[in-house]
Amino acid sequence: METTAVILEAPEHLELRQLDLSPPGEDDVVVDIEWTGISTGTEKLLWSGRMPSFPGMGYPLVPGYESVGRIAAAGARTHAQIGDRVFVPGAHCFGQVRSLFGGAASRLVVPEARVVPIDQQLGEQGTLLALAATAHHAMAPDGDSAAPDLIVGHGVLGRLLARLAVLADGPPPVVWERDPRRTGGANGYTVLDPADDARTDYRAIYDVSGDPGLLDSLIARLAPGGEIVLAGFYERPLSFAFPPAFMREARLRVAAQWREGDLAAVNALVASGRLSLNGLITHRLDARAAVDAYQTAFTNPACLKMILDWRAC
Repeated sequence: METTAVILEAPEHLELRQLDLSPPGEDDVVVDIEWTGISTGTEKLLWSGRMPSFPGMGYPLVPGYESVGRIAAAGARTHAQIGDRVFVPGAHCFGQVRSLFGGAASRLVVPEARVVPIDQQLGEQGTLLALAATAHHAMAPDGDSAAPDLIVGHGVLGRLLARLAVLADGPPPVVWERDPRRTGGANGYTVLDPADDARTDYRAIYDVSGDPGLLDSLIARLAPGGEIVLAGFYERPLSFAFPPAFMREARLRVAAQWREGDLAAVNALVASGRLSLNGLITHRLDARAAVDAYQTAFTNPACLKMILDWRAC
């Protein structure tokens, strides 16, 4: 079998190419991908060549970890049904071509345990489950963390964090956003320019901006004993002035990648109608226009989420 895949040959050098797929085994499913989301966090760093050293790094590679498609074939030891729509968080099925994270292709071979059945009607919005699970994991790594009362950044991850915080039944969070093109779309919470916010008593600040220079300004907004959660991905080392953090007995937590339980939890919230994924996908292009799609996703501030449509491939 072959697939059409997005290949990052080198930083800022992207193309579509036919690749041989690894033969499926008895525990694998073959998924014909319909849509793939483009991440403006880790994928942007891969595209620009600014990704810090990370397991699996190196070019050429197939990016993508936000894919949705239908099962086209299933191994003898699987329980999958042909035609089921599933979320696929990436794949490793391209032989010698690296896959970090390997979801941006027209067809994938994946262990059945890696795919997540989703509502047939969810469609392209299913690609957002990875970011929803990331937000869920940031809020609930052990069940004891406070929900955010301040979120820094009103991109897709910031909006999902805010929506989950509203569902937590506590006080609605404040979201900081400097770009006026990204201030709309709030439902049940407030979006402010940080220059218009005088508060210095936030208990839990969740930063999803990826800006490594913000720590001092965030520490200054903490209540005593407050926590800063780093839920973005940072390309440069982070540092902060110790005395203000000392005075507040500030706590710092790093939120890692989502886990299987996070994905199941947000899938259930979406299926029940409690968590909406509406209004987050702003741009769509045919996968054959992948070069333009990645450029737009990474350079147009009005683009919250770009979707590659693989159905014509």
